[in-house]
Order: sequence, then C-alpha cells, then structure tokens
Amino acid sequence: MKDKPLANVRVAILATNDFEQSEMTEPRQALKEAGAQTTLIAPKSGKLQAMKHDMKADYFDVDLVLERANPADFDAVMLPGGALNADALRVDQKAQEFIRRIDEAGKPIAVICHGSWLLVSAGLTKGRTLTSYHTIQDDIRNSGGQWVDREVVRDRNWISSRQPSDLPAFNREMIALFSAKKASAHNS
Repeated sequence: MKDKPLANVRVAILATNDFEQSEMTEPRQALKEAGAQTTLIAPKSGKLQAMKHDMKADYFDVDLVLERANPADFDAVMLPGGALNADALRVDQKAQEFIRRIDEAGKPIAVICHGSWLLVSAGLTKGRTLTSYHTIQDDIRNSGGQWVDREVVRDRNWISSRQPSDLPAFNREMIALFSAKKASAHNS
C-alpha cells in the first residue's frame, strides 16, 4: 500500500482545551491521508476549544477520555502545541503516564511547539535532542535535554518541530517516522 503507508496504524492525538488548531488539524489530516486511524484523546469528554494563536477558534469532538485510553491500543502519539493546552496537560498525571508508556514501548512520538512540555514534565527529555517553540528551550535544557533551533528534529522515536510554519516539514517527517516504525514492527 504505497499510497497509504500508515494503513492500520492507530495514532493517539493527546490534547486539551486551547490547543493550537493548525497544529492538530494539519497533522491529523496528513495522518488520515496516509491511512492512519486517529483518536483525539482528552482529560474530559465533550468538545475541545481550539485556538488560532491568541483567538478562540473551532470546537472538536473528543473521541476518547484519557482515563479510558490504553497506550497499548496505539502505535504512535502526536502532541499538538498551544501554550495553554500544553501547560494543562503537563501537570496531568494520566497524560504523563500515557506518554511514558508510549515512550517506554519505543513507539513514535511527534510533538510540536509547546507540546514538549508534557515530555519535560514526564521526565523523558534527559539525554534527548529536540526542538520546540523558542520560549520553552530553557525548560528542555533544564530537564537535561538538548534544545536546537531547527524546523524539525528526529531523535530515535521522536520528531519535534517549533511552530505552525514548520508544519510541512513536521508532517513529512512524522509520516516517515511512523512508516519506518510500522515497517520495523511488521518485520519483527
């Protein structure tokens, strides 16, 4: 299935209110076009309010409540940014545990903008190289990670990008990483 490299790949999109809309919708569309099944997971059921920078934007239906989400049911995770979204998720113990279990299993994680805060608070960034929105570079460095100012960074099972203008590179590299992980899982 060359045109659907992510057929049957299940991707969790972990977010809460006030995520950056383009950082969820554009990667989600790219994943769907590549054949992936996406699930929007949030701490509470109902709808999530998105943001376009500092303005309220659209609402999106939550597919699964975080409390009921099992990391074993997913092949990869995508973390959109948005400062308020990321700040709320980083202190959510269930979100931290979910992302830790995904990482411990070696499953791929794609993160953009402020989304890296969850990786910091979950204690996963020590010894890792990543990028993010420039204002959180100190958090990454202070947690033992190496922050670089690049459009997209791949470090083992992680892809990271800085901001909405990086979405084309982020989407391309996310699809490549998720496809490579699918192929290696299929061959093992």
